[in-house]
Amino acid sequence: MTATTAITTRGAKAAAPRRRAGQGFDWGQPIVYLVALAVAAIAVGPVLYVFISGFRTNPDFFTNPAGMPDPWTADNYVRVLTNPTFWNQVLASTVTALGTTLGVMLFGVMAAFVIARYDFKGRQLLYAMFTTGLLFPLTISILPLTVLLRQLNLFGSWWGLIIPQVAFALPTTIIILVPFLRAIPGELEDAAMVDGTSRIGFFWRIMVPLSMPALMTVGVLAFVGSWNAYLLPLFVLQAGGAGSDSYTLPLGVQFFSTANGQDTTGVLSYTALAMLPAILFFTLAEKRIVGGLQGAVKG
Repeated sequence: MTATTAITTRGAKAAAPRRRAGQGFDWGQPIVYLVALAVAAIAVGPVLYVFISGFRTNPDFFTNPAGMPDPWTADNYVRVLTNPTFWNQVLASTVTALGTTLGVMLFGVMAAFVIARYDFKGRQLLYAMFTTGLLFPLTISILPLTVLLRQLNLFGSWWGLIIPQVAFALPTTIIILVPFLRAIPGELEDAAMVDGTSRIGFFWRIMVPLSMPALMTVGVLAFVGSWNAYLLPLFVLQAGGAGSDSYTLPLGVQFFSTANGQDTTGVLSYTALAMLPAILFFTLAEKRIVGGLQGAVKG
């Protein structure tokens, strides 16, 4: 009994230092935190600067551009929020962003379903063509796109902006959705066919609900991408002769800054309000984006 107790005591004393050694201070963690904080400051700092500067007067801003508002004033934001042109541009951005999102989700899931679940000649080539679309820069397509939209009488209209945005967002959508749809077991389709469900019924009743995490991911990416788009609206709307009330918010910021070049704080407040919806939307949907991308990677 005594020998056993001594062996147990010695074993506990020998194990204790090993546990303490394993729980030593990890010098890598502070470095990781410092790097993360630095990256967050670089990303968030300019956004906060724009929002805070909108509460300043122009004389105060030019006196000390890096300082805090003295005094704090909301006149710039009130002036923007009471401007009818601003709300018309909010409407334009909302309509084009929602139209782009719905088009990307609908056409993307249908194309991805065919590529992921059907075995036909040229399937890999088709998938490779969508992948190659990521390497196709927008600037190269401006001239032929302009000619095509003129022929279709869509140049200068919201439809002329929505359709190309859907087309340019489809490659990313296909790449995310195809692995996700492939990961859904084929036994579900066999069971649905036994129950008398058609292929279309299986697609709408089973595949679409199961792929909602990935669909939400591509939908959020399409919405934010459309809301922040500048180059395509510049060529389709401004070059197409649309009025400033039909501009999206990124174009509206450029138009407002051109017309009010001396009102720096007013331009900053206009910019802040234009960014706010996309930032809030992306923040609220962040978990869905991560979940959908994780599912696509696992698939």
